[in-house]
Amino acid sequence: MKLSSPRIHPLAEHEWSAEQRELLAPVKANEPFYNVLATLSRHFSAVERFLTWGYHVMGDTSTISGRAREILILRVGWLCDAEYEWGQHVIFARKEGLTEDEIARIKLGPDADGWTTFEATLLRAADELHHDSCISDATWKTLSDEYSDQQMMDVVFTVGQYHTVSMALNSFGVQLDDGVSGF
Repeated sequence: MKLSSPRIHPLAEHEWSAEQRELLAPVKANEPFYNVLATLSRHFSAVERFLTWGYHVMGDTSTISGRAREILILRVGWLCDAEYEWGQHVIFARKEGLTEDEIARIKLGPDADGWTTFEATLLRAADELHHDSCISDATWKTLSDEYSDQQMMDVVFTVGQYHTVSMALNSFGVQLDDGVSGF
């Protein structure tokens, strides 16, 4: 972890306003209530909008597969040195069928042995967006041979969303949730 303690502490349930309770109680009832959401809830007007976008990237309205999404997110988490992001999304990646070997290879990047051409290109797209804020023509061509315009947009949206999330996690000092391993 970049920081050993939070700079912004997670909002405890007893601190929730009526408005926060209305939005957050159903989330807490249906899925784990992660430190990231509890921390972001300190800026409630922002978290309301963040959740809408986040649910697109992580949910059923995204046009890319869960496997592709998790490859992209894990690569971003690794590139941003976001241990919280990495730890959480290793769990999600396993649920999407990524093996332990594949998860480990994400750290090595697109040139590691064992990736399909398409998966290596997904990793390369994440690298290019991270370093250059733009997917190169060659990478775009390879991805767009299989992906529609909407899928290409969702690749960029996913990398961008999790780049922002990684910066927030690192800067706010969001600590690992219980039972989640980091790097």
